[in-house]
Amino acid sequence: MDDSLHFLLLMMYLHYAVGSSSSCVKILPDSGQKIPVEVGTDFTATCHLLEGSQYTADDIEWFLENKSIPKEKYLKINEKAVRVTVNISSNVNGWLKCRAATESLSYQIPCLYGISLTTGYPPLMPKNLTCIAVQENKEISLNIKCSWDPGTRHPLIDTTYNLYVQVVCLECKTSAPETFSSICKEQLASSCTVHLSTFPHHMDLRVWVEVNNTLGSACSDELVRDASYFVKPNPPLDVQVQGEVNFSTSLMVTWKQPIDVNTIALRYVIRYCQAGSSVWNEVPEDVMHAYKKSFRLQFLQPYTDYVVQMRCIQENHKSYWSDWSANATDRTAEAEPSSHPDLWRIIQPTAHSRKVTLIWTAPVQANGKILHYDLKISQDHEMFERRVVRLNEMDQIRSHQTYSMDVPPGKVATVEITATNSAGVSPKATLLIPRSDQELPGVQHINWSVNDGQLQVEWLLRPPGSPRVSEYLLEWVKVPEGEFQLDRHWKKVSPQINSNTLTGDFKPFKRYNISVYPMYRCSVQCSNTSFRYIQAGRPVTTAAYIKQGSPLEGPTARVTKPKKTSAEVTWEEIPLDSQRGFITGYTIFYKTGNIEKSVQAESHIRSCVLTDLTSESDYVVHVMVSTVAGTKHGSDFNFKTAKYGDGEVEVIVVVVCFSFLFLTIIIIMFCLRKREVIKELLWPHVPDPNDSSIAHWSPDFSVKTNLPKEDVSVLEVDVFDGKSLFEENKVALPLKKDKYLSEEHSSGIGSSSCMSSPRHSVSDSDEGDSCQTMASTVQYSAVVASSYKGQIPNHQAPLFARSKSTQPLLDCEEHTEHLYEGSGQSRNSYFRRGRGLELADGEEPNGSPLTFCPMEEQMSPIVEDPAASMSSYMAQQNGYRHQ
Repeated sequence: MDDSLHFLLLMMYLHYAVGSSSSCVKILPDSGQKIPVEVGTDFTATCHLLEGSQYTADDIEWFLENKSIPKEKYLKINEKAVRVTVNISSNVNGWLKCRAATESLSYQIPCLYGISLTTGYPPLMPKNLTCIAVQENKEISLNIKCSWDPGTRHPLIDTTYNLYVQVVCLECKTSAPETFSSICKEQLASSCTVHLSTFPHHMDLRVWVEVNNTLGSACSDELVRDASYFVKPNPPLDVQVQGEVNFSTSLMVTWKQPIDVNTIALRYVIRYCQAGSSVWNEVPEDVMHAYKKSFRLQFLQPYTDYVVQMRCIQENHKSYWSDWSANATDRTAEAEPSSHPDLWRIIQPTAHSRKVTLIWTAPVQANGKILHYDLKISQDHEMFERRVVRLNEMDQIRSHQTYSMDVPPGKVATVEITATNSAGVSPKATLLIPRSDQELPGVQHINWSVNDGQLQVEWLLRPPGSPRVSEYLLEWVKVPEGEFQLDRHWKKVSPQINSNTLTGDFKPFKRYNISVYPMYRCSVQCSNTSFRYIQAGRPVTTAAYIKQGSPLEGPTARVTKPKKTSAEVTWEEIPLDSQRGFITGYTIFYKTGNIEKSVQAESHIRSCVLTDLTSESDYVVHVMVSTVAGTKHGSDFNFKTAKYGDGEVEVIVVVVCFSFLFLTIIIIMFCLRKREVIKELLWPHVPDPNDSSIAHWSPDFSVKTNLPKEDVSVLEVDVFDGKSLFEENKVALPLKKDKYLSEEHSSGIGSSSCMSSPRHSVSDSDEGDSCQTMASTVQYSAVVASSYKGQIPNHQAPLFARSKSTQPLLDCEEHTEHLYEGSGQSRNSYFRRGRGLELADGEEPNGSPLTFCPMEEQMSPIVEDPAASMSSYMAQQNGYRHQ
């Protein structure tokens, strides 16, 4: 059931898509296969309606690859046919369809018919036809292979190439020529092979190629040649090279013919070169003749390996050249060296001498295996040492030989060296090592450049008048220098040139030091014999790179002197192997927070001072190194600026010290000026009762007018006279009224329990109290009067105020009974006069002294006047009593 359904659907699709014999439309041209169409041309097709069709030409529509063709390209022929023309492009490969249908609804089924198109190109004519028949064993192959150029345009459709080879027989006029052919069905074939029944020696062959496809055909030009023209013989067989004893400049070459001479007569060619060289020397053909089987190569280098190759061709050059034979190698015989060893020296000054390393290579034209070197060394024209340096197998491999010696700075050393092989001795090489102060001038200037991966060196010649230069020596060494036998190279050039190309295995990103030495010929006279030596002048050296790159590592920075607003950054030069080029400069980056700055530095600088920094701040610094090829950043380094700058701490200390010193001086000066005030503050003045003015006052005589108005006197009050004092209290009323004087200028002496304040004076109380029983309590008072001492106050009673003194009574004042016992005096009150008090009116004191207690040694005794004692003040309890 499923298979029948699928078959029905397929038939319906074919009926509507392609059409059938019962379709109502047809397309001309029509074909059951693909119709080839040339790309770039116009294709025209006609769609016509069959008889009985209900459609008209207006109902016809064209489709190309399921895309509707615009009606502008339609051409209506009649009511039953419509023609269309389309341009064919290279990407058109599909169906061109014609459909008849109406837009309105109808029971009529649409009619559809199509043809298949394929695009392509007609074939191009083959060009450059060549054919070849190679040799197989001793015969020529029967297969002729021909090649041609089919062109670059692809035909895009199936194309057939036919190769024809025809044997032309001029003598066979009655018979048709024999023709051989071969077919290649590739769309773009370029070669084909034809198999012959027999190879037609001494006959002509005609060869041509025909190419065909559905869009056209083409034929190549005919190639008519003798059959031998198409033959390629094999190279000569068994080629051998042999050296000849006693003939160091020649080699004998032998070979065998590859094919019978009766078949093809051949001519041979020999080429040769030194082993390892790519420059071949070819023997001219005019010296080579056919039928020869050997040849001697001459004018070769002794003891040199040579590589020989051969090939052959038909004698009259009417065939292809054979391939070159395999290499045949041999070495010429030895001869005595024809050149001297290449001698050089390396001078390294030391503390007390010069270490000279002689270095040499074998002669360029050694002409054999060097067996040993004969080395002669002289100092100051006297033989110093002679040494024979024999070579072992390891020495033979090494390209350099060395010998070290010490030469004092003040001596001249001469070196001679020769090389010996089995055939003889080489010429000698000489070298003069002068004293340290006898260096000859060097070249003026040296430059270098890179040319095709090699170093080109140029220098300026010596100006006219300079010593004659015999040659120039160019020396180059890779730095850092390793073992100089491997890394040091030199070469000598003619004195007439000033440039040369250094050839060698130069490594990129590696530094080389290039030096140019002018070499001078000098004569040394010794024992009536003159010797000629080579002396090197002063070298001029420059550094060079074959290729520069970015540095491998950056400098490691460090800060050595961080200050308040500046810091010195130092770094070391990165290793030479890591530089990989010439350093063009450094860039110092320093950052604090989000602020980053940079400073440029030249290539020869290794330190930089950063300024305008912020004090007491954290910074991150790193250094970037640059070459002409790139840059590299170094690692970060953190540092912190100082809080104070240089000298600020010292200035602060000095200012503080000087300020303290200045303040101390001011305080000392102030204390000296105010010493009395300070003394009064620190040690208050306590009045001495012995020096009290009241002790020297007496109403019977007057005191000098220059005495102060306020005197402090010592008042001794007898406790037994309380009654008499109480009776006189009325006289003391004026004193009681003056509260200010009584409270401000009085003080209590001793310890009185009945006084409410130490400021109370004896005049503050009108009545007697319990204090009368305390015999040891005495109040000092100040007597202030409006008249001079020694006068009796007639009109105004004197003011009595308490003294400021708080000094306790003397022992004799507290214990008056001792005074009475010693002096016989009664306990009457008395005053003591000061030591320096003068008596008024020239009165002389009489009577016994008034001193009642022992005094210090510096106190003078006070003499009491008897007359005055009668009128003195008496001891009082409550007030002041007028006498």
